[in-house]
Amino acid sequence: MAQIPVYELIQADTATAARRGRVTTLHGTVETPIFMPVGTQATVKATFPHTLEEVDAQIILGNTYHLHIRPGSGLIRDLGGLHRFMGWSRPILTDSGGFQVFSLSSLRRITKEGVHFRSHLDGAKIFLGPKESLDVQINLGSDIAMVLDVCPSQEATEAETRDAVERTLDWAHASKQHASDTGFLDQGHHVFGIVQGGQYDALRKECTERLVEMDFPGYAIGGVSVGESEPEMMKQVGFTAPLLPEEKPRYVMGVGTPAQLLKMVALGADMFDCVMPTRAARHGTAYTPDGRLNMKNEQWKRDEGPLVEGMDNYTCTHFSKAYLRHLVVSNEPLGGMLLTLHNLHFYLDLMRQAREHIEAGDFGIWHREWAARFEAGQGK
Repeated sequence: MAQIPVYELIQADTATAARRGRVTTLHGTVETPIFMPVGTQATVKATFPHTLEEVDAQIILGNTYHLHIRPGSGLIRDLGGLHRFMGWSRPILTDSGGFQVFSLSSLRRITKEGVHFRSHLDGAKIFLGPKESLDVQINLGSDIAMVLDVCPSQEATEAETRDAVERTLDWAHASKQHASDTGFLDQGHHVFGIVQGGQYDALRKECTERLVEMDFPGYAIGGVSVGESEPEMMKQVGFTAPLLPEEKPRYVMGVGTPAQLLKMVALGADMFDCVMPTRAARHGTAYTPDGRLNMKNEQWKRDEGPLVEGMDNYTCTHFSKAYLRHLVVSNEPLGGMLLTLHNLHFYLDLMRQAREHIEAGDFGIWHREWAARFEAGQGK
């Protein structure tokens, strides 16, 4: 099978760098800008696959490192691949395990060949190189696989960041070659390269240019949301996005708040993922256009209204803030499930609105007003 054309640019905003596009995969098309719910261990926490479809989650994530450790990618392959294993028929993007190189720093050792881990579960020795990471994703049957990369910390020196960039580029080349040698790309799967470079513009520019020379189907902007301020995060995305090919999708990894997503759409980003909406829900927080609501607060005790008036999801159409508060303060699992459903729908619906406003030509004004309202109402 010839490679599927990955990205179609439908409309570009005239006032910002926002793009309305479409990503095509083996398991369906994805309308962009899009938010991707995180299903690290073959499940989006506290929700059912059919409810994800009901709120129009077009694509979700799995994680190479975690699924490699448990239950094992070979087992998932033998059981028909990740889609069949988890009962999800729509597209899946899998992270390469590169973020675990960053987040599990006390359990790993990086060499030229790859990363030597100690399992966070039982301490067993694990090796994950660029080919090994891709082999796991091949076993999973990922629609979009990510190359293994090295994500430097916010405190990394320029020399340390340079080393991370060089290894990221070496591993990207090895991953792309392995994807070609195994026929993974020819079968219609996609592999995205990841731009690193930390806060150093020259390194980000060099990394971007060398990745673009490798001609990946799509590109991610990595190494943001690792402890830097929001202005620095936006600076890195705003600097990198215009350097990437217009005809390829742009994915900002591991971000962010609803307002941050809109700001990054305005900078030219197409795809996002983050555990924020699901994690916040499990801790009793709901997202609304007027900011985040702490559902443990006394003020909701007698509130008969929905989380968001007119929002068409099961949580908002069936339950009051008073009932949701009761569930949360009583530590009932249903509270986290209902808030998870709402928060994911809120993020996904926000991206739907962004697509509509780009098409309507008023995204610039709309996104600024929306972000200002959200940020003004934080922490209720």
